[in-house]
Amino acid sequence: MSTKTPKLTVVGAGPGDKDLITLKAIKAIESADVILYDALINDELLAYASKEAELIFVGKRKGCYAFQQAQINEFIVEKAKQKGHVVRLKGGDPFIFGRGAEEIDYVRKYGLETYVVPGITSAIAVPAYQGIPLTKRNVSESFWVITATTKNHQLSTDVPLAAKSTATVVILMGMHKLNEIVKVFTKENKQNTPMAIIQNGTRESEKVAIGTVSTMEALVAQKGLASPAIIVIGDVVKERVILDTVYNALAIK
Repeated sequence: MSTKTPKLTVVGAGPGDKDLITLKAIKAIESADVILYDALINDELLAYASKEAELIFVGKRKGCYAFQQAQINEFIVEKAKQKGHVVRLKGGDPFIFGRGAEEIDYVRKYGLETYVVPGITSAIAVPAYQGIPLTKRNVSESFWVITATTKNHQLSTDVPLAAKSTATVVILMGMHKLNEIVKVFTKENKQNTPMAIIQNGTRESEKVAIGTVSTMEALVAQKGLASPAIIVIGDVVKERVILDTVYNALAIK
């Protein structure tokens, strides 16, 4: 049993580019005794951990769970009491479909100190890296951010609601529901609405398809796009601005 105060810091690792992480997040990683990390984080961020820190993968890949959520909750408490400071490192922002609030609620019952470090969510950063503004004057006044798939593996009922809106719609975890999403928007007579899908956003392996609701399924098949990917639907897609290569532009020595 550690003599250190048991505590949990839930940290957002950002959308994928290792440089899109906050200084506060780096400090938390550096101070961690244990890091429980997810599948979508950039593994290069683990280099900030101390040599003594215990690094444990608890993520999900292709539907396979290293640990179920209940096990992760228990694991956090166990490791914090054994070693002290546990950092729960999550992709994007831990409070945007990241279960960060669930984990904090659970561990506080066991007397752990709890903290959160927000992260840059992929819902905003990934379209931005492709030059797509989620809002633009005279084009879109607001945007929805939706998870396509519910806990019961059904299409979220928010998708049909969003399809009725004039707002930009950003859909996460939606590739396996793409056909259903296309049908929903087509039903609202939005088959010609601009649409983008961006895979591995902000990473060097990023791939993108730009088209319309009616053409997107064919483009995805042609380009071989798959999860993880962000779906953006709305007139802002055709407002895409031209960027130089982001990685070159930011490679300041």
